[in-house]
Amino acid sequence: MNDRKVFDKTMHFLIHNSFVFSVIIMGAVHVGLLVITWLAGVKAMAYINCVSVIVYLFCILLAKFGHMLPVYVSIFLEVTVYAILGTHFMGWDSGSYCYLCSIIPIIIYFGCFLFKGTKRWIVICALVVNFAVYVYLYVRYVDATPIYELQHVTQTLLMVYSSFVMVFSMIFYYELYIYSSESEVGNLEQKNRQLTVDAKEDVLTNLLNRRGFLPVVKEVMNDEKAHHFCIAFCDLDNFKRINDTYGHDCGDEVLRHITKLLKREMPGCEICRWGGEEFIILMRDFDLEVAKAKMEYIRKLVEETPTIFFNKHVNVTMTIGVEENKEIYHEPEEIIKVTDERMYYGKMHGKNIVIYEDMKDDAQEGRE
Repeated sequence: MNDRKVFDKTMHFLIHNSFVFSVIIMGAVHVGLLVITWLAGVKAMAYINCVSVIVYLFCILLAKFGHMLPVYVSIFLEVTVYAILGTHFMGWDSGSYCYLCSIIPIIIYFGCFLFKGTKRWIVICALVVNFAVYVYLYVRYVDATPIYELQHVTQTLLMVYSSFVMVFSMIFYYELYIYSSESEVGNLEQKNRQLTVDAKEDVLTNLLNRRGFLPVVKEVMNDEKAHHFCIAFCDLDNFKRINDTYGHDCGDEVLRHITKLLKREMPGCEICRWGGEEFIILMRDFDLEVAKAKMEYIRKLVEETPTIFFNKHVNVTMTIGVEENKEIYHEPEEIIKVTDERMYYGKMHGKNIVIYEDMKDDAQEGRE
């Protein structure tokens, strides 16, 4: 069981850091080629491998900062150019063409992540170009005399080395794909087993939804011994911009990240995903002053704790409206409406703020 957990954690880490891992491995491959070609006296290819190592060092920086498309293009161009030059200088039997095969899984795996919908034709075009270069190299160099006549040992070493890289690449990325697919199927089966729970819980965050949350608030309001509580209405700022910029998968990861923070920092409280990027928190036995302080802490924590999505740090802020239960409130919707209005006032006046008292103005009245 522990071995399975270690395996799952390892695969999860590799999937979410696959871009960085890939460019590190490819840089290491060219370090090995640099040593082999330098010792073999193929100085031109040694210099070319130096350039390749520099390219991948630069790609590591790009991947660290989340610039995946330039990394994708750089990998494709570098490998294609290297395969052509390697075959030109060292001949077909050096195995340089194998690197074209080694990036086929990379083209498909990362291409399907980067390009959605009709843009998937870019992946097809990259595969066609890859195949065309392979055919050209075969026709042009299979019987040609290379510029550098390699010793048999060096030629065999290069062929074995390139073949190993090709096989490793195929096995590694196919394993990532298979694991991702099985995980997705497992998640779907788990969701199907919890359909009855989902009627009262949000599928994405496993928090209470409106249907599950409102009866809880109603029960607390009707309990004379436990009716002292506060409600906080929390809304993530500019959430649509996150979806538009990074995609809905990133938006979902942000919501899961915020959920983890709220669960960790608000033990004993009922938390509801009200809808979209809105959360409501029921704080039992909190007076308004304590609730204000706690929500201010939560606001700062959200602001200072970015979501990590494929090596990209996604920052988000939260606007919060807070209200304490009073005798004038008889239904959950009444106190929730007040917190919603206070949150909306905060949205209209700078965002990333906690509002805990009524502050009527034209903007709020217009919303009503």
